[in-house]
Amino acid sequence: MKFLLRFSGLVDAMNERLSHIADWLVLLSCAISAGNAFSRYAFSISSNAWLEIQWYMFGALVMLGASYTLKRNEHVRVDIVYANVSTRRQIGIDIFGTILFLLPATLILAYLSWPVFYNSWTENEISSNAGGLIRWPIKIFLPLGFALLSLQGISELIKRIAMLTGHMQADLHYERPLQ
Repeated sequence: MKFLLRFSGLVDAMNERLSHIADWLVLLSCAISAGNAFSRYAFSISSNAWLEIQWYMFGALVMLGASYTLKRNEHVRVDIVYANVSTRRQIGIDIFGTILFLLPATLILAYLSWPVFYNSWTENEISSNAGGLIRWPIKIFLPLGFALLSLQGISELIKRIAMLTGHMQADLHYERPLQ
């Protein structure tokens, strides 16, 4: 179990570091958006490339941030059941959901999105918009993001099993929405 918890810690640390990239992408995307709006209204200059780079950054930050959101236990869930059961049952619900839903979905999506990226890369796909960008740099974030989410799911599964077996203190706190 110590080896598995060490592996889980490495996955957690990696996804936390990658989430900092996503943080900067938000700021950079906002700056580009503001700069693009300013140049369009002040100088009547616009570029599809600047619009596309915003979309690329948003896509990248979503795919990089999803695994960190799972690590922080902040993904959407149905609180009607989860909030009203014991910690042990919450752990059971998390294990069940991870094995039955999260891991199969993310692994299948990572597998299916790889050819989408690979074909774009080998064909050097370019946006059909005038002044558009090459497409493969954003498409790599599809298999990468789903693979990271799968790894974080495995990390969370390891931690939940460690909680059940007494190898780790249970802390399933998450921010509940205002009621």
